[in-house]
Amino acid sequence: APHAAYAAGGSTGQQVGEFRAMVRALHAAGIEVVLDVVYNHTAEAGELGPTLSLKGIDNAGYYRLQHDARRYADYTGCGNTPHVVRPHVLRLITDSLRYWVTEMGVDGFRFDLAAALARSFHDVDMLSPFLAVIAQDPVLRRVKLIAEPWDVGTGGYQVGAFPPLWTEWNDRYRDAVRDFWRGALPDVRDLGYRLSGSSDLYAWGGRRPHASVNFVTAHDGFTLRDLVSYERKHNEANGEENRDGTDDNRSWNCGAEGESDDPAVTALRHRQLRNLLTTLLLSTGVPMLTAGDEMGRTQGGNNNAYCQDDGTSWVDWSLREDPDWAGLLALTRRLIALRRAHPVLRSRSFFAGRAQAEDGLRDLAWFTTRGTEMTEDDWYAPTDTLALYLSGRDIPDQDERGTPVTGASFHIVLHAGHAPVEVTLPGTPWAARYEVAVDTAAEEQAAEPGTAHPGGATVTVPGRSVLVLRVVE
Repeated sequence: APHAAYAAGGSTGQQVGEFRAMVRALHAAGIEVVLDVVYNHTAEAGELGPTLSLKGIDNAGYYRLQHDARRYADYTGCGNTPHVVRPHVLRLITDSLRYWVTEMGVDGFRFDLAAALARSFHDVDMLSPFLAVIAQDPVLRRVKLIAEPWDVGTGGYQVGAFPPLWTEWNDRYRDAVRDFWRGALPDVRDLGYRLSGSSDLYAWGGRRPHASVNFVTAHDGFTLRDLVSYERKHNEANGEENRDGTDDNRSWNCGAEGESDDPAVTALRHRQLRNLLTTLLLSTGVPMLTAGDEMGRTQGGNNNAYCQDDGTSWVDWSLREDPDWAGLLALTRRLIALRRAHPVLRSRSFFAGRAQAEDGLRDLAWFTTRGTEMTEDDWYAPTDTLALYLSGRDIPDQDERGTPVTGASFHIVLHAGHAPVEVTLPGTPWAARYEVAVDTAAEEQAAEPGTAHPGGATVTVPGRSVLVLRVVE
């Protein structure tokens, strides 16, 4: 079909067969395939750009035009925006999507600048033709639908607004976590919401924590290693005099710009990487890890490397064997295993934050360094330390047979301050004893995994570290 050929970029029969084989191989390994699709613009740029695609078929019929019917309405920053309200444009996109599902076997899609597709005539509309057709289509409504929930037009920022079938990239999670670990002291209330699934964004519409795709880095912007190594972008190689790419990186270079031979700087950067990975992989919601972040991939400070088809943008798989990054890769594997083993770390329902039993134990509770539950005043006070207790006994989930899900409970302390802090652990009824599961400062002679602490004990948490404690009954 011509629509399928358009979507596949004119793929040959051999390429189609290879793609199908790849999908089958990934499915056999238990891995789903989510395709990143960009239906919000074409390569023709603006009205003065070359005729490469739809402009040569029916310019006014396929693109959004301004009132003069000549200039393009650009909601994408790429010069043009297809007019998805038009039936033939909508059909082009939905035929393409169905092709990728029915013929190629993909399991879902991530929609680039999805807000541009959700616009009716001008404004973003959650009852728009595109979203309505997706919701009713017997094929498309059954696959995973992930929105990048914004575009560059007026009113284009729509995080938390997409309908129930959709999940969303949560950039508010990214910003809050980056700010906390770089010492910017974000609103602790906002950070609390992000760590616990962003119920403020998704619960009101009937969605669950999996609606929040949590991320710290993505294919746009710095890699995780660059996030802790650079405070400004270094995009000179892109040929645009370093004007491209965002200037709002919310990064911290730990005391030196770029690569450093200073052992103190290097040690701090490695600890910050462990902090960011631990925070991401133990937060409620769906964690998204950018390829290579688990083993220290760098782009040399380039935060817009899409145009670099070389070592800048490629994944260097030899890093897996690099002794400097073996510890980070091992920690990532441990965190993923920990998340998989304990249901409370991947809750499918939002926490209630209230007592679930006669002993007053809450399914989610927040604590000060004094070991007392946070008060209203505490939530409004700036702090560089936040502790949360997740009760595995009172998970608001049921399995496929309707049986309540239970598991281990955890107390997690995140400390972004430079100096060590004394933290009192909650005692009875929260826990009689705790066991260290993860300590991101372990390489600096902090507590090793398995170290035990009695409930009510005061422990020293090193500066800029995460301490994950499992409750021992």
